[in-house]
Amino acid sequence: MNFISSDPLDRIHFPVDEWALVETEFDVALQGRTETLFSVGNGYLGLRGNVEEARDGYAYGTFINGFHETWPIQHAEEAFGFARVGQTIVNVPDAKIIRLYVDDEPFVLTEADILRYSRRLDLADGILIRELEWRTPSGKRVLIRSRRLVSFTDRHLAVIDYEVEMLDAEASILISSQILNRQDAVDEYQPGPSAEDGAFDPRKAELFQDRVLQPRFQLADGSRYLLGYRTTNSSMTIACGVEHKLITHNDWDESSHIDDDLAKHVYRVKAKPGRPIRLVKNITYHTSRGVPVRELADRCGRTLDRARETPPEEQYQKQREWLADFWSRSDVEVEGQPAIQQAVRWNIFQLAQSTARTDGGGIAAKGVSGSGYGGHYFWDTEVYVLPFLSYTAPLVARNALRFRQAMLEPARTRAAELNQRGALFPWRTINGQESSAYYAASTAQYHIDADISYALMQYVAATGDDDFLIRGAIDILVETARMWADLGFWRSNGDDNFHIHGVTGPDEYTTVVNDNLYTNVMARANLQSAARAVKWLNAVEPVAYERLVSRLNLGEDEAAEWSHAADKMHIPFDKRTGIHPQDAAFLEKELWDLENTPASKRPLLLHYHPLVIYRFQVLKQADVVLALHLQGNDFTAEEKRADFEYYEALTTGDSTLSAVVQSIIAAEVGYHDLALKYFLSSLFVDLADLHHNTSDGIHVASTGGVWSALVYGFGGMRDHGGRITFEPRLPKAWTRMSFRLTLHGTRVRANVTQEVITLTVESGESATVSVHGESVHLKTGKPVTVSLGHHGPRLTGTPTTSDIEGTRRADGSLVTASMPTVTLDAQPTASTATSSL
Repeated sequence: MNFISSDPLDRIHFPVDEWALVETEFDVALQGRTETLFSVGNGYLGLRGNVEEARDGYAYGTFINGFHETWPIQHAEEAFGFARVGQTIVNVPDAKIIRLYVDDEPFVLTEADILRYSRRLDLADGILIRELEWRTPSGKRVLIRSRRLVSFTDRHLAVIDYEVEMLDAEASILISSQILNRQDAVDEYQPGPSAEDGAFDPRKAELFQDRVLQPRFQLADGSRYLLGYRTTNSSMTIACGVEHKLITHNDWDESSHIDDDLAKHVYRVKAKPGRPIRLVKNITYHTSRGVPVRELADRCGRTLDRARETPPEEQYQKQREWLADFWSRSDVEVEGQPAIQQAVRWNIFQLAQSTARTDGGGIAAKGVSGSGYGGHYFWDTEVYVLPFLSYTAPLVARNALRFRQAMLEPARTRAAELNQRGALFPWRTINGQESSAYYAASTAQYHIDADISYALMQYVAATGDDDFLIRGAIDILVETARMWADLGFWRSNGDDNFHIHGVTGPDEYTTVVNDNLYTNVMARANLQSAARAVKWLNAVEPVAYERLVSRLNLGEDEAAEWSHAADKMHIPFDKRTGIHPQDAAFLEKELWDLENTPASKRPLLLHYHPLVIYRFQVLKQADVVLALHLQGNDFTAEEKRADFEYYEALTTGDSTLSAVVQSIIAAEVGYHDLALKYFLSSLFVDLADLHHNTSDGIHVASTGGVWSALVYGFGGMRDHGGRITFEPRLPKAWTRMSFRLTLHGTRVRANVTQEVITLTVESGESATVSVHGESVHLKTGKPVTVSLGHHGPRLTGTPTTSDIEGTRRADGSLVTASMPTVTLDAQPTASTATSSL
């Protein structure tokens, strides 16, 4: 893992502002990154941070959560049960475009003589603001201002407020506002040299070869335009609409054009200095899995009608009010660390942009900021994003879980395809079907069932929303428990134990193994939760229980079977090393020598065949360590430290899912400096492009993990079994950190310093928590301050493979560290190779 230990950003280019991300100059070399960093969205609709003038962009993108095309997966060699249908998010028609000409000279940001420039993503207002001054080739000075928002209060609405002003001379100005179907139409302005080069990277989205959006509707009515399409294979439908309003004291005229893939409204203005030209462009999208395009066009019309009656200033005010409420529930304050504070708020703001208006849809790995991972949903949502939502935005968490509940029937079908009872949720999907062609590191990750069940029970414990279980969410617990009970088996070695074989844990560098510790620990919790929930339902809601029995054909002895399997679940432990092996055979492998692996060979998945990686003790991401966090009550403090130190030496951090978990456990076991380094590496992973793929979109799970690293790691909060406890582990250099948790409707603010923790009820009535093992009852208007005394042990150093190398296994063999050294470049060529016959 390549740590960072300080602020990695160029603070001349990106100055510190605790409530905004600010860019002071345009740099084409950073365009892919900044298009992602300055994207705006609401969970349903996302606009990448492409400049309005739409020339020389890196990756133009407008995305709608869940709107996708399907395609047949072509396997080189077929086998029963392989995923058959791929799914990829569609780049929907781009309505951001506002092209500008002054005296027939086009404004092209990459070529223009820019006298001053700033771009600001305001985290309190939820608006992207750009202001620049351009000197034209003839020497005229032009001021260009734009404001852009995707509404949190109106799910289907975006607004672009574009203003041009001549500063020192008259000019003929032409503004061409457009909708362009970039997915299929040929843009006359091709992307610049920094665009995708086609190099292998499984993190990127697939490319379509054939037309995706089939034209079905078009309308031009004054300054309003509507385009409608149906996707070729998935049969999803979409309508996009825009309406314009020009405000100026200059003389002007207008014209229009529309065809299948392009709609544009052109304004010609005789501009005088000091007389601004302001164009307000309201934008709307509506999508469906099959509603006729004409109906979606009618919906777009109604959205535009409402927007026409609402001045932009009122839209901005609604956005501010929504975000004021969001920050009152979600803000994490880090006193005296302005650069960290800025990055923390930017990460939390991305969670709002990725989740707020999903409204029953999924939460994609890149949100709606880019096409990375094809717009798919993974288990990342439940483990990394749902904790934030359950404790700050319970309704959004409930909607995300309802989305999984709606997937239950295809999950049953998928389980049957794999010869299992119950339900098996897809590892990656948009429409509910498994979409990964590589089963070893995907389908085999059965742990997703336990992850979803974990998130469900965490939500219920945090909110007290038992009604959600009663109304049908309990079906998730039952069907996933059935899958585990059927997948596992009993084996007697002097004592009966329940084993799970042939699965892959979170670590994708170790696949299809027996008794993966993370899977077994999480499956045990899943089985226990299901058994308890069924028993509880029978006791408190017998009518609902009878409906459950009838609906799922629940047997009388099933819950007892689940409890027995959970009680006897095999949890691997090696007495010689004092650690929990990641799986049954993990310790038999040799160590990968990470210390001597050059940076040019990282991440490993881009440079080594999976079979090469699978032969070593090397991790893409935290696996056992993640289990230590999610099911921490199942491990002793000594076990946590031993496990952390062992796997710390073996973890590459090639996944952005890893560092946040390592930070949490490093803080808990005492490696405070290491915890802070991991935290910073997560905090800036997108802002500083530490994994070199920010251009593909925000790492949404990592942004959720940042919140967890703050609250669980440094705040020391734990929520095992619904009991909220605090054991703070504040970094030495931090004087104060505060955060909020909503517990059963009561919002509690935790204010942590080096000496004390102060807990205050900000809204609601009361809550009970624990600090250092002592119960604390909180009431409105009565803050409670508890002396901390300590922030846990403080250990120095970083565990490495040299700490493990040279030890012996149970059979006496020596553990060694090495790495593959033969590469394609080093192999003999055909002309020089010799052969032995």
